[in-house]
Amino acid sequence: MARRALKLASLAAAASGIYLYGNKFMDPNDFGVVRVGRAIATTAVITYDYLTSLRNVPYGSEEYDFLKSQVHLRSAERLRELCCANRGTFIKVGQHLGALDYLLPEEYTRTLKVLHSQAPQSTRQEIEQVIREDLGKEIKELFVSFEDTPLGAASLAQVHKAVLQDGRTVAVKIQHPKVQAQSSKDIFLMEVLLLVVKQIFPDFEFMWLVEEAKKNLPLELDFLNEGRNAEKVAQMLKNFDFLKVPRIYWELSTRRVLLMEFMEGGQVNDKVYMEKNGIDVNEISRNLGKLYSEMIFVNGFVHCDPHPGNVLVKKCPDSGKAYIILLDHGLYQVLSESFRMDYCRLWQALIKADMKRVQKYSRRLGAGDLYPLFACMLTARSWESVNRGIDQSPVSASELQGYVQSGVLPLEDGLMEPGRAQSEAMMTGGQADLTQEDVEIRSNAAAYLPQITQLLNNVPRQMLLLLKTNDLLRGIESALHTRASASSFLNMSRCCIRAVSTYQRSKSHSLYRRIHISLTEALSLWQINLYELFLWLKGSRLGNWVIVFLSRMHHST
Repeated sequence: MARRALKLASLAAAASGIYLYGNKFMDPNDFGVVRVGRAIATTAVITYDYLTSLRNVPYGSEEYDFLKSQVHLRSAERLRELCCANRGTFIKVGQHLGALDYLLPEEYTRTLKVLHSQAPQSTRQEIEQVIREDLGKEIKELFVSFEDTPLGAASLAQVHKAVLQDGRTVAVKIQHPKVQAQSSKDIFLMEVLLLVVKQIFPDFEFMWLVEEAKKNLPLELDFLNEGRNAEKVAQMLKNFDFLKVPRIYWELSTRRVLLMEFMEGGQVNDKVYMEKNGIDVNEISRNLGKLYSEMIFVNGFVHCDPHPGNVLVKKCPDSGKAYIILLDHGLYQVLSESFRMDYCRLWQALIKADMKRVQKYSRRLGAGDLYPLFACMLTARSWESVNRGIDQSPVSASELQGYVQSGVLPLEDGLMEPGRAQSEAMMTGGQADLTQEDVEIRSNAAAYLPQITQLLNNVPRQMLLLLKTNDLLRGIESALHTRASASSFLNMSRCCIRAVSTYQRSKSHSLYRRIHISLTEALSLWQINLYELFLWLKGSRLGNWVIVFLSRMHHST
C-alpha cells in the first residue's frame, strides 16, 4: 500500500513538473522558495566576502582600500543579479540604492544604475489578462491600435502607446500582474535579511530603506493615487507655463491600469538631443530647479522620482518654447509644516553661510553632532565651501578634502582620509572637471559610510526621499554639465522667503504684524531681484561697458 502511494505521488510530481515546464505562464522565479533561497544565498555570499577578504589586511593601507573597492564591486554585481532575477520590489529597491550618489560607495551606485534600463517586461498575454480583469474588456474592444512593444518598462509597470476608439492617442500604464502579490513578502524578506546582516556588521544601518519601502510601495502600486497626484501637481504649479503634466482619463483607469494623455520628448539628461533641437540646456536646468524649489519649500508636496526617464523635454515647433514634461506621479513626499519650515531656514542659513543657524536647524532635523556632514550631504559641497557660502564658492576638485582638513567632523579613529594627491592632480587651472569631481565625491563617500548610515537612521523619514531627490537632480546637472549657480540659489532663496513669510502670516493674529511681515517679504524679494540684475549686468557686455564707464568717471574726478 505504501509502495503504491509512493508511486502515485511520484507520478503526480512528475506530471506537475511536466505541466509547469510546458506552461509558458509559469515562471520558476514566481515561486516563493526560489526567490527566498536566491536572496538568502546572495546575502550569505556577500557577507562572507566582506568578512574574509579584508581580514588580514592592515586597515587604511593602499592594499586595504584596493581590496575593499573590489569587494564593493563584486557585492554590487551580485546584488544587481539578485534584483534582476527576483524582479519587482527587488528592482525598485535596487534603483533607489543606485540613485544615492554621494551617499553610497561609487561601486554600488554605478553598478545598480543599470537597473533603470533592465526592468522586466510583461508578455502580451499578461497585459491582456490585467486589462481584462480590471476593465472587463479585451484590448481590441478598447483600442483601435495598441503597440505590443512598450515605450518603457519599469520595476512595477510598463507603458504602451495606444489609440482609443474616438481617435485620442494615449499612454497606457499597466502594472506587472505578479508585483502586487509578491511585494509584501519581498519587503518582509528584505527586513529579515537586513536584521541578520546588522547582527554581523553593527555599523550597517540600512533599516531605513525597508521602512521607506513599506510605506511607499503600497502607494506606488495604486495607480488611482498616481492619477490624483498628477492632477494635484498640475494645479499646484499651473503658473509655470513651461511645465506639462499628462491629463488622466479616469473612465478607463483602475488601481492597476492608468490611461493618460500621450506626450513624448527627449530625456532631461540627453544633452545631445537638446543641442540638436535647439533647446537651451541652462534654461532647462534652471526651470527644473524652479519646479523643485516650489514643490519643496512652498508647497511641501514633492515629486520624488525625477530620474531622466520621468522628466522629458520638448520644444514646441510653433512657439519655439521648450517644455518640461513630468511623468510618473506615483511617489510623492508630503512634508509636514514644521519640517518644511526647518528645511527652509536651514537652506537660507546655508546660502548666507550663517553657521550658527546651520547647526541649529540641522540639529532640529535630526543631524545631531553630525551636522557638518549633513550640510555637506545636502549641498554636495565641502565644509570649507559651506563656511564660505555655497553661492559664493565655485565647485572645485578638492571639495572632499574639506571634510577632514577643517577638523570639524566628528570622525571615528582610523577613518580613511580622502586622497589629497588625487584631488590636487585633478585641478586644472583652479577649476575642476565636474565629472571627475563627481567620481571623487562618490568614491570618498565610502570613507564616511558609518556616519552616513547613522545620519540616515536619525533624520526624519521625510528627509530620506528629499536626499534621494537631491541626488537625482544632481545627476541630471552632471549629465548636462550645469551646476547650481548663483541664479539657482537666488530662486531657492525666493521660495524660502515666500514660504516662511506665508507661515508667519498664518500664525499672526495682529494686522500690524501681518503688514510688517508682508513688507519685509517684499523688501527681501526686491533685494534678491536687484542682486540678480547686478549679476546679469556684470556678465553682460552692457554691464561691462557701464562698469568701465563708471570707473573712468571715478578716476577723472
